Amino acid sequence: MEREFFSFQIGELSLGVPSENVREVVRLGPLTPLPRAPAFLLGVCGHRGEVLPVVDLLRFLGKGEAKPTERTRLFVGIADKFHVGFLADSVTGLEKIPLTEMRPAPLAGDWANEHLLGVVLRSRGTLALLDLAKLLTAARQRVVAR
Repeated sequence: MEREFFSFQIGELSLGVPSENVREVVRLGPLTPLPRAPAFLLGVCGHRGEVLPVVDLLRFLGKGEAKPTERTRLFVGIADKFHVGFLADSVTGLEKIPLTEMRPAPLAGDWANEHLLGVVLRSRGTLALLDLAKLLTAARQRVVAR
């Protein structure tokens, strides 16, 4: 058996999210900052008639901060009724990953183990598979707590 993931690069991280949690990939447009928002919430942007919060996963995961350029893409992640834009330096695309290749998240208390479905070890590096629904719930809780 296998599962399909949307994979992308941000900073030094190679990440993947379940394909059912990704609506589309678009260019990053103008951002409107939000006062008193957590640092990982870069602001909001207009997208197809809706206001879309934009999250920097590097900041959220405590791994630095994204450096948006004209090549930066935004993927629209969905979970339940939440729609959120996430920065990506580059998009690898959709990958079918055999479940036998997925390893559990490392036990060390690193950045996002609580948000990981697992990892895939490759010759070119590790692909960390995020549980986007859990990540969005945690991000929403951090925003509301402020």
